Amino acid sequence: MTTSAFPTVNTPAGDIPATAPIWNRQRHSQMPSHRYAGVYDRVEVPITQRDWPTARIDTAPLWVPVDLRDGNQALAEPMDPDRKRRFFELLVAMGYKEIEVGYPSASQTDFDFVRLLAQSDIAPPDVTIVVFVPARRDLIERTVESVHGVANDVVIHMYTATAPTWRDVVLGKDRAELRDLILAGARDVLELTDGMPNIRFEFSPEVFNLTEPDYVLELCDTVTELWQATPDRPVILNLPATVEIATPNVYADQIEYMHRNLSRRDSVILSVHPHNDRGTGIACAELAVLAGAQRVEGCVFGNGERTGNVDIATLALNLHAQGVDPMIDFSDIDEIARTVSHCTRMPIHERHPYVGDLVHTAFSGTHQDAIKKGFAEHRRRATATGRSEREIDWRVPYLPIDPADIGRSYDAVIRVNSQSGKGGVAYLLATEYGLELPRRLQIDFARHVQAHTDESGAEVTAADLFDLFEATYLDPSGPVQLKDWNTGGDGEAAVTELTLITDGRTMTSRYRGIGPVDALCAALAELGYPIEVLSLTQQSIGSTAISYLEYRSGDRTGWAGGRSDSVLAASMAAVLVAVNAP
Repeated sequence: MTTSAFPTVNTPAGDIPATAPIWNRQRHSQMPSHRYAGVYDRVEVPITQRDWPTARIDTAPLWVPVDLRDGNQALAEPMDPDRKRRFFELLVAMGYKEIEVGYPSASQTDFDFVRLLAQSDIAPPDVTIVVFVPARRDLIERTVESVHGVANDVVIHMYTATAPTWRDVVLGKDRAELRDLILAGARDVLELTDGMPNIRFEFSPEVFNLTEPDYVLELCDTVTELWQATPDRPVILNLPATVEIATPNVYADQIEYMHRNLSRRDSVILSVHPHNDRGTGIACAELAVLAGAQRVEGCVFGNGERTGNVDIATLALNLHAQGVDPMIDFSDIDEIARTVSHCTRMPIHERHPYVGDLVHTAFSGTHQDAIKKGFAEHRRRATATGRSEREIDWRVPYLPIDPADIGRSYDAVIRVNSQSGKGGVAYLLATEYGLELPRRLQIDFARHVQAHTDESGAEVTAADLFDLFEATYLDPSGPVQLKDWNTGGDGEAAVTELTLITDGRTMTSRYRGIGPVDALCAALAELGYPIEVLSLTQQSIGSTAISYLEYRSGDRTGWAGGRSDSVLAASMAAVLVAVNAP
């Protein structure tokens, strides 16, 4: 009997269910699934006339990115003011017209950012600013203070958790007591914004999808009446799937129930805010729009607490793939991805819909053949009709959209054998040395490998590849050296001091309120060596930390690596390699 070298896992050992068909031999697992109640045992799902199954989406909803608030609070390293501003400017450039910018009563950084919007012109006049606040008077006062002087339209977004478990366990209030709390907050919002005609209101019954339908409907109707919603000054009712707990059709039923039964429906903008705990946040949002939602809150590429907020980039490009204008511009998706990764300090998965580095690449021979034939037919049809390839209908197999629509070249599609070679290089470095290279670094390194093999004409071993990788990306020698650095504190209290040597000069700098990597980049810029970090990916191999850094220097982009005994030190080393690159 052969013994497996792999770790053992718990194999299902229970009985085969008596009702299972003869062709299904799956057994009961060892997981205690009985501990969890299904959605129909946790909340009444309203039975309603369902129009959403036959509805069609023929226009984009209003997209509201919440990266600067909801997404930011989910980051291990929240955005500093510069990264937050850069992200905001990206969202504006892409065409978003309503942006949730922060939680000013909970964070001085968020408060200061809202004040920046009030005191500068970085928010175009047609962009609505959204600020987030719980139903508590002192926090509402602080929030209203933050938006004083903002010339743009402003939405004050008040929220309170309403589901039974949250009422009982978190808030300690029954239905009547919580209703009183919400109405008190709504009155405070109305009172404190009196005389501010550019202010509109939004209410979120948090955990809507686990709240009793009659109760949440009563709360929403009472709030819209108190806030005097009209068609000319509508109230936003945002109905979050705060923790995703059911199949998407259930959320659609809940949304359609509200859509059909809300009073003042013509004075309400019905909004949704799905999370992705079950991995179906995209489907929940799409079905919610079919069910009557007019506005969708989420994050570009889906960052957020736990498994994330709904991915509004994927939602928008899903519409594009169906012939519906998403009303947001993704024509340079690689630059968008670089900016988001820079601001969040988070990589984007290679298989992420539309934006991932591998989403247009086929490794299967049959897929490659079909795609190549599809491209050939596309070009013949364009020539025959005398029209541009960018204008005619798209019919290429396996590619739901033309990569050129989002600024991608066809190299990753038609140079598939070359891509497979890159995968082999990455595989050897991963299996022999544990190096997990980001996809774009794999492509960059493959060019160096190709030049090396063209010159030597010999087979390249894993050891050869590792030596070449070290020489290409890990050599810190050059005109600029980091003599010493230290850091302490967090957030606004963070202090970094560092000493650089270049051209016989020694410069010591001290920076507050930014991290060590940003401090080093700032010091290098002062010395005349500007380096912009486009993405930063880290991994640990035993006790060694490795950082892979994509950077821009002038008009050139490149990659550098750093290796040390800590992630932070490895990242600092990578910046030095980048600045010393020839």
